Amino acid sequence: MFNHVMLGSNDIERARTFYDAVLGVLGCGEPIRNVAGTGHVRYFYRHAGSTFCLTEPIDGAPATVANGATLGFKCDSAEQLLAFHDVAVAHGGQSIEGAPGLRPDSGVHLAYVRDPDGHKLCALYREKAPK
Repeated sequence: MFNHVMLGSNDIERARTFYDAVLGVLGCGEPIRNVAGTGHVRYFYRHAGSTFCLTEPIDGAPATVANGATLGFKCDSAEQLLAFHDVAVAHGGQSIEGAPGLRPDSGVHLAYVRDPDGHKLCALYREKAPK
């Protein structure tokens, strides 16, 4: 359904440093840098058929956080989820909504952080159901 997700940043190079590290945990490589005709900078991360983008706001107004919005990233293991969380915090993110890990009686591991611009991110790993 989705082609891409784009987040605005008030410090595009700080955001790139953060996402280079965090998305690297998921196996994503270096982003493609693009300078639009308006002069604003964008970074495009492509991985596993998806595109995640960072941009300086085109309209020149400050980037703001969408209240109630969460951007979720799928992890391949509980260990990768914890690494996502820990790398995010080490690169200026803020851990929120409790400690990362398995949620009771759900088979779902979750970790929530805010990036340096305040965007809410979720790392999710779902245990395979027993056969």
